[in-house]
Amino acid sequence: MLSEQSAVTVRATLPAVGAAIGEITKSFYGKLFAAHPELLRDLFNRGNQASGTQQQALAGSIAAFATYLVDHPDERPDVMLDRIAHKHASLHVVPEQYPIVYEHLFAAIAEVLGDAVTPEVAGAWSEVYWLMANALIAIEKRLYEQSRQTDWREWKVVERIEENADVATFKLRPVDDEPVPGYRAGQYVSVGVHLADGARQIRQYSLTAAPGSSVRQFAVKRVHGDASTPDGEVSNHLHANVHEGDVLQLSAPYGDLVLDATDAPLLLASAGIGVTPMIAMLEQLADSGHRAPVTVAHADRSPATHALRGDHEAFAAKLPDADVHFWYEQDAPESAHTGRVDLTSMPIASGTHAYLCGPLPFMRAVRAQLIEKGVAPADIHYEVFGPDLWLA
Repeated sequence: MLSEQSAVTVRATLPAVGAAIGEITKSFYGKLFAAHPELLRDLFNRGNQASGTQQQALAGSIAAFATYLVDHPDERPDVMLDRIAHKHASLHVVPEQYPIVYEHLFAAIAEVLGDAVTPEVAGAWSEVYWLMANALIAIEKRLYEQSRQTDWREWKVVERIEENADVATFKLRPVDDEPVPGYRAGQYVSVGVHLADGARQIRQYSLTAAPGSSVRQFAVKRVHGDASTPDGEVSNHLHANVHEGDVLQLSAPYGDLVLDATDAPLLLASAGIGVTPMIAMLEQLADSGHRAPVTVAHADRSPATHALRGDHEAFAAKLPDADVHFWYEQDAPESAHTGRVDLTSMPIASGTHAYLCGPLPFMRAVRAQLIEKGVAPADIHYEVFGPDLWLA
């Protein structure tokens, strides 16, 4: 918790810091990468840096954490911290990196805010930073201990499946004979690849098989860039260069979008490649004999772009009480809906726990519809692929 005096200072300066946080984070990353270019080359996602989404996500998390501290002085935003810590652990972030971030972040704050950063203001925001950093360090330490995997591990591709024109599934087995850590349906692994320019870039991909196997299985969608977003470096590399017999470096599984141990009714809502964690969840529900109602909702451009559609339908069909709804913007068959997801006319069972994954506008719309239908906000869980811009 913040000290009383720091809480007063942070509350008073939060509007000014919040208004400038975008400029602060842009300056911060510039300073960080100038001093440590290896971090951009081998750790940070260069595509997210180029598009500015990582800067937005960092700004949102700092502002949200500080706001929470002053509005809830006796609590901690553990949901937000857990999500960040899982992503950090999948990247093998270490405690020694936090002082480096602190140095360049506070240099950026001083540069942008100038004389407004008095010793009192600097001390208060330093307290905010280290409360957040130390909380993350502690959570990440626990995650590393639970995974029992402290370094990258080599996995060989044993099968590659072309799901559609832009999505491929990779199945891998460990190169060594060491035990394989377990995981929970909905979690992801980080995949590290060496690119042509010598950079080692890392991306996260949801595991698409139910837990219980020594095989790692994930689907990769080729990312086509536009005027504001570059092509996906790693997704395009995997599609073009990785085939059966090739070896990839994988992290242990991480991620906080996992099924609760509950017999409650469930809703699994996804859009596009956000279907991937839902496939593992559906398979686990089918394997475990889940008998409560399960509503499956998915949106896609067309049936042809709906990755893993066969698995989506097959696993849902194994459930005793499943209600499946697919929406397509074009070429929708008679069994599906045309347009975008609309839950307003669908019955949602009381006590439903919802899991969402897809583009941010989709998840915001679905969440609002669920709350309108009486689903408790605490029972709505989500996963953002890439930087978490929900807070931003």
